[in-house]
Order: sequence, then C-alpha cells, then structure tokens
Amino acid sequence: MAKTVWNVDAVHSEVGFTVKHMMISKAKGTFDKFDAVIEADVEDLTDSKVEVTIDAASINTRNKDRDDHLRSADFFDVENHPNITFVATDISKESASQYKVTGDLTVKGTTKPVTVDVEYVGQSKDPMSGNIVAGFNGETKINRKEFGLTWNAAVETGGVLVGDEVKIHFEIEAHKAE
Repeated sequence: MAKTVWNVDAVHSEVGFTVKHMMISKAKGTFDKFDAVIEADVEDLTDSKVEVTIDAASINTRNKDRDDHLRSADFFDVENHPNITFVATDISKESASQYKVTGDLTVKGTTKPVTVDVEYVGQSKDPMSGNIVAGFNGETKINRKEFGLTWNAAVETGGVLVGDEVKIHFEIEAHKAE
C-alpha cells in the first residue's frame, strides 16, 4: 500500500502525562491543543512521516494556578517556547501492531532523542462520514530535567514536590484524507 495522509481528530484524541506529586501521589494532565502530520501506510508504519506539534499553553491539569505556573518560565516558558514538537526519525516494527518510534522531542528549546512505544490499534469506517479512520496509542518516559524543566520545591517530609520522570501517553484517532 502507498502512504496516505491522515488527519488527527482532536475530539477523539488525547495527549497526556503523569508525574509524581509530593513523592506520594501523581499529578495528571493533558494538552488540549495539538496536531500532527501523519503520512503512513497503516499496514506497515516503518516508512511513515510523523510530526507532532503541541500548544504548550494548552496544558490542562484541572487546576488554574498550577496550569499558570506550568506556563511560566519556571516550566514551559510558553511566551518564548509556545510549542512542544516531536519529529520521527526512525520507526521499527516490533510485532504485527507494535512499533518503536524514535524521534526528536523539543521542549522549551531543548531537543533530545526519545523512543515511543506505539500500537496501531486498527482501522474502521466511520458510519457518519463514510471515511476510513485509524487508531494509534502509545507511551514513553522522559526525565523532565533533561529538557530544562528543573523547577522544584522540597517537601517537609523529605523529597520534592515534582518527580523527575514524566510518563507521556497518547491516543490518536486519525481520519484518512480525501
């Protein structure tokens, strides 16, 4: 099959994260605005073009004060670095539906290679539009400090307010371009 352009359906997609909070629980959030350029043969993703752009200011942890702090220079510095980007550089097939997607992740002006575990969930025909729809999900872990996200505070019982490891996950519904 030839490569096809796929458009992200943001209503049925999510990019989220989880990080340790106060050493005892987890803080979770999403980015509400994101898009991707996907050119792929969904039967074999190894030769795909994948470029993701996330609006860093769209961070949503369901807490306005925390979200405002995350937008500040202490964290994402959205005024100077409005986007988080990922550009795939290599895709290897691990099984019929599992892939390792390596690419350049840029956060707050720092670019590092990251490998994402991706699952191709399958495709279906949308009964409303008749369009072909494909599903993908995936996850990875990063150390936030490697991307200049170093702010932290000590907690009274020992340890820190924000953990270093950030788990990133996504679920994407993509529609075949007409």
